[in-house]
Amino acid sequence: MEARRAPFPLPRFPGTLLLVCRTLRKHGFSCYIVGGALRNLALGTPPEDYDLATDAPPREVMKLFRRVIPTGIQHGTVTIVFRDHCYEVTTFRVETSYSDGRHPDEVRFTTSLEEDLSRRDFTINAMALDPLTGEFFDPFDGYSDIKRRLIKAIGNPEERFEEDALRILRAIRFATQLSFSIEQETYTAIGRHVEHLRRISWERIRDELSKIMEAVRPSRGFLQMEETGILSIVLPELEKCRGVLQSPPHRFDVLDHLLHTCDALPPSDPPLRWAGLLHDIGKPETLSEDDLGGIHFHRHEHVSSHLAQRILKRLKFPNAVIQDVSHLIRHHMFDYTPDWTDAAVRRFLHRTGPEYLERLIKLRIADRIGMTGETAPSHDLAGLKARAERLLAENTPLSIKDLAVDGHILQEDAGIPPGPWMGKTLRFLLDAVLEDPSQNTRARLTELARNFYTQRGKQHV
Repeated sequence: MEARRAPFPLPRFPGTLLLVCRTLRKHGFSCYIVGGALRNLALGTPPEDYDLATDAPPREVMKLFRRVIPTGIQHGTVTIVFRDHCYEVTTFRVETSYSDGRHPDEVRFTTSLEEDLSRRDFTINAMALDPLTGEFFDPFDGYSDIKRRLIKAIGNPEERFEEDALRILRAIRFATQLSFSIEQETYTAIGRHVEHLRRISWERIRDELSKIMEAVRPSRGFLQMEETGILSIVLPELEKCRGVLQSPPHRFDVLDHLLHTCDALPPSDPPLRWAGLLHDIGKPETLSEDDLGGIHFHRHEHVSSHLAQRILKRLKFPNAVIQDVSHLIRHHMFDYTPDWTDAAVRRFLHRTGPEYLERLIKLRIADRIGMTGETAPSHDLAGLKARAERLLAENTPLSIKDLAVDGHILQEDAGIPPGPWMGKTLRFLLDAVLEDPSQNTRARLTELARNFYTQRGKQHV
């Protein structure tokens, strides 16, 4: 395998990276930058971190450096912690057959860089760079594919996907992240092997979908998943939204509406993007038509929230993410108008939670963009945000814990016994305070509670 000078400008590499490479070189081993860091360099993008490959066996690497974590030592991977920098270092390896369609039956270490690069999935991931000499190794012409913005399997794509079915989703993910196309033979092979994805754990599928959601336009990936048949396996609920029409001002069916909404939300907030993708996932189940042919989706936000929980549980997301996404979906159908009273704004904040205010407004704006594909005025939502922030700045009470009384006080001052009627009384008082916060004093709430319990509670005790 011939080396050449790197065909792209090289940055000033971190000093710790060069020290790691020099240490390995000093002891008779080679060390190369591989993977995403090298791909980013070829694209002119500064790498966030560096993955390294070496002919040093993992046990030798562990001897040479003071702090080494055996992150995946059975597959030859360790992490060197060097002056507060972490470098994942993997020994050159070759892999035998993949009986389960995901993991190699056997991993054998090798001293050949070419053999190591040959086992990788796509040409853009099969390059290596020596940061000490600038020598660049590219046996499968991955740099040319980067220049052509192309995802291409190494060798026979049928064999690559037979070996590891997760590569099917990785191809879609790389194409989405990098805004690349997928080479036709590789793309055709994806469609022929989608059933193999059923062998892959939901955690692995979740990880690839999560990376797709970090792209500028996740819709590119989901449309490719629909076209290749992947969507029917990993997110069949989303596929069912295709062809479900909506009344004006909607221009798109439910699936395209969800994809436009997802694209319009910030990649920096993954749960919000998932909420955008799934906020109308319940519309196929709630579809109805009236006598005049009008299309309705009654209470679709509640059905969508439950379906989103089921989908995200299947994908093994943490409970906190599942609750976050389902809450956003359940409350996305608010219809603010400037004639809302302050009491109505307070009830909205009580119902949705003030911590969700900004994200619900972002979701509502994206929902509107998803109707037509165009940015729509959102002066009304800006007005809601301003009013809500003003009320929050006034420390307006929004929950039972904000009341000037609690169960102990009501028991002592109003004679209300513990039990169901205590909870009903507290909820009654909160409703009164949401309507008029000036009533949030111990004396006034005690009086209201005593009257409420006398008129309604005692006759049921």
